[in-house]
Amino acid sequence: MEEFPRYCRGMTERVVQVERVVQLEEEVVALRAEVAGLKEQVGQLLAANARLQAQLDKYRSEPPSFIKPSTPKPKDKAQKQPRRKRAKDQNGARPREQTPTQIVQHKLQQCPHCRYPLQHPQLALRRQVIELPPPQPVEVTEHQLYKSWCPRCSKWRHAHVDLSSQVVGRQGRSQGRGRMGVRIASLIAYLRTSLRMPVRLIREYLHFVHQLLISTGEIVELLHRVAEAPPVQQAQHEVHERVRASRIVHGDETVWREEGQNGYVWCFCTPAGERYYEYDRSRGGAVAKRILGSEFKGTLVSDFYAAYNDFPGEHQRCWAHLLRDLHELKEEHKHSEYNQEVLGWATELRELYDTAQDALSGPSPPTEEQRECLYVQSVEATAELGRRYANAKEHRAHPCHTLAKRLLLHLDALFQFVLQSGLSADNNLAERCVRPVVVMRKVSGGTQSERGSRTRMTLASLFGTWRAKGLNPFNECLFLLSHPFTPLL
Repeated sequence: MEEFPRYCRGMTERVVQVERVVQLEEEVVALRAEVAGLKEQVGQLLAANARLQAQLDKYRSEPPSFIKPSTPKPKDKAQKQPRRKRAKDQNGARPREQTPTQIVQHKLQQCPHCRYPLQHPQLALRRQVIELPPPQPVEVTEHQLYKSWCPRCSKWRHAHVDLSSQVVGRQGRSQGRGRMGVRIASLIAYLRTSLRMPVRLIREYLHFVHQLLISTGEIVELLHRVAEAPPVQQAQHEVHERVRASRIVHGDETVWREEGQNGYVWCFCTPAGERYYEYDRSRGGAVAKRILGSEFKGTLVSDFYAAYNDFPGEHQRCWAHLLRDLHELKEEHKHSEYNQEVLGWATELRELYDTAQDALSGPSPPTEEQRECLYVQSVEATAELGRRYANAKEHRAHPCHTLAKRLLLHLDALFQFVLQSGLSADNNLAERCVRPVVVMRKVSGGTQSERGSRTRMTLASLFGTWRAKGLNPFNECLFLLSHPFTPLL
């Protein structure tokens, strides 16, 4: 009887062991499936790694167009000589660039160790601390005008004061009746135009720095009054006239939105620093003719936009645009059947441009006869390149056909920079002048009225001109608003 319980216990242990074995076998099967899945993932990762390695090797051998190749350093600069140490008497602090407005002297009266009185003090060291003065709150000046009774005339006589040179008011009968001073108006115009700050940030700056709390609408109205002030209007007119009288004018246009409608800002600038902006709904060539006037005798530098094709007078087209189109043409047909023809044609055209630039940038400036000879040679060679793919019917499907027709169409406007000294071969000046307007459009989204567009263009013309000439825009605007206006005769 004692063996039966022992037998039962042994059977129970065997059942438990069998269940454990079955459980372990199931875990082994699951682990094997997991290992197979991991092996498959490892295989996919190795294949992806091989593809990326092949792509990396391709980029190393032929980098894409958007990556500039590394320029090897010259051998003479690869191994720099150790810098020679300065003498002890010359190894001081950086030079002082600011004239001190306040001097604080620090002297010892007695020795810190033995307490003996010190004698013969000498200047041993200078240290400057550059700091801004505390922001000043606005000044509010109240002009009290009294009236007095005249017993002889039996009338009240009122005192009068002319504040037209101290405040910016509406034009007309209410001129000089504003409450905002010319300094505040000049500061707001500078922050809005030169620094391109939004109106709400200008309001926040005036509130927290100068304790002046005004509404955004008053800031906008103040900008309108600044732009419509007679001295500002006269200054803008003078900038316009100087652009028209200039020997060289660069022109460009960009999109501008007014009341949600697309228009265009036309920019005309000169190497002397004149900047003139004007808004127009049209992008046609008549706008450029109207802005420059019928008496314009200078040379216009522009891109290849068709609106400039009918412009009378001398014309220089932008080589930067042409060379950029050549580069895109070469990249587009890099692996096509026309690769060699396109590359050879583009190389010949680039060599003509480089030859002309090298001749002008030599140690001695070329004479007038040399300029004319170089111009004739460049134009004839360019015409030959253009006729190669522009006229023949079998070349209408050739990749160079479009640019070849452009060369023949603007043949006289490609090498004017050879004939005229100081004339640039590209239109980078106008491109840089248009950029501030583009940034303003992206920040503000444009203007909401015709008056707003006139204000933005007037301030952009004057502040851009002052900045290009190295003048202080804030001081120049303050000078215009605070001095008596002298109308043109």
